[in-house]
Formats: sequence, C-alpha cells, structure tokens
Amino acid sequence: MQISTRFSIAVHTLTLIAASPNECTGDFIAGSVNTNPVVIRRIMGMLKKAGLVDVRPGVGGASLLKDADQITLLDVYRAVNATEENQLFRIHEAPNIACTVGRNIEKVLQVELKDAQSVMEQRLAQTTIDQLIRKFI
Repeated sequence: MQISTRFSIAVHTLTLIAASPNECTGDFIAGSVNTNPVVIRRIMGMLKKAGLVDVRPGVGGASLLKDADQITLLDVYRAVNATEENQLFRIHEAPNIACTVGRNIEKVLQVELKDAQSVMEQRLAQTTIDQLIRKFI
C-alpha cells in the first residue's frame, strides 16, 4: 500500500507558501506542482481544515497559519489523510482459518506493522517544513 500523493503535494504546497509567500495563488502552486488547480484546491482545503493555512478566495493567495519551523511532516501527513483509515499497511482479507498461518497471520503481523508505522510517524515528527526549505534554498 502506498502513501497517497496528497502527502507529497501538500508538503510541496506548504514549502512553496513558506518560501514564496507573496506569490502563492492556486494557479502558481499548481504550476509548481505541475498539476490541475482543482487538485491544489482540494489539498488546500485539507490543510486549512487542519489549521495549517489560510486561504483567501479569488486571487488572494494563501499563507501559513504557523511558522514553517512549527509544521512537521507528521502534521502534513495527518492533515491530508495520507493513508486509508490511518493504516499505512493493510492485511489481506479472509485468510483460510483452517490453516495455522491463515488463522494467526493477522494478529501477529498487525503488531509488527503498527510498530513500523509508529517509527515512521516518529521520524516525520522530527522534520519541519523550515528544515526542508533550508536544504534547497
């Protein structure tokens, strides 16, 4: 299962707003991301709902509601629901319960996968939008 591209688009968007605050209209962001402005509007709606951006209608553009050094990748990940039902990994449905492995694989594997997701989320919490900007500006 892959993390939705909403995550990378949202990170791109927030980084762009932080780096170029006076230019950030939906069309400008869509041009940088190289996607349709409708996609950007949907992502911006999610970021706004999460309290990360303020969006001004029309050509007013967008601005961050928090400093870039206060927005972590985990904040973005959660804002755009990067995975289904907050589960990075899904387990196949209806294994054969007559089989020892089929009967036990979900409960055994689920613990490992939850731990892996937890480690990933801890890592995302350590990186801010500001840290990303410093790597390329």
